[in-house]
Amino acid sequence: MAGQVKVAVIYYSATGITYQMAQAACEAAGEAGAEVRLRKVRELAPDEAIRSNSGWEAHRLETQSVPEAQPDDLVWADVVIFGSPTRYGMIAAQLKQFIDTTGPLWAQGALADKVYSAFTSTATSHGGQEATLLSLFTVVYHWGGIVVTPGYTEPSQFVAGNPYGASHTSNNGEIAPDHLALEATALTAKRAVRIGAALRQGLAGS
Repeated sequence: MAGQVKVAVIYYSATGITYQMAQAACEAAGEAGAEVRLRKVRELAPDEAIRSNSGWEAHRLETQSVPEAQPDDLVWADVVIFGSPTRYGMIAAQLKQFIDTTGPLWAQGALADKVYSAFTSTATSHGGQEATLLSLFTVVYHWGGIVVTPGYTEPSQFVAGNPYGASHTSNNGEIAPDHLALEATALTAKRAVRIGAALRQGLAGS
């Protein structure tokens, strides 16, 4: 297989919890030998709402140098790893808006035959983590992509307990991702890279 597997980690984070998981995904994908792009999706919330939350405002400043995701990032990638906090058991509107711009690429078949994976965070326990990941994967089915999850493939996953993707409960943003969440995120990324590499090699030889 010529060249590195290309991984786009595309996320939304308001106060930084999901961003920390995105960084862990990037690090693990890089360790697995991939070329990695970290991309945030465009913020939709009004400035007054962001300024009303000190954590939200601080995180916006912290990540102002992170490039915004573009549809071309999906075309470039062999593997796409999405990250989003939950919003009523679904992905955040900011990530959904980005996905809604991909219609022309979908119509061209440009999003098919790629590996997709995901991670999420919630403010409270059982706050829609599984529902969010499963609803996001519905998009991938429309695209003709291949969903890769961490499953129960490592002993730590029997403790983390979410086979659909990495997840974390932040207690309303007060608790940063712990070692279990970060290990699950790393496992998610490494599995996606490994399967993405095998898929790319197989397609090249077909």
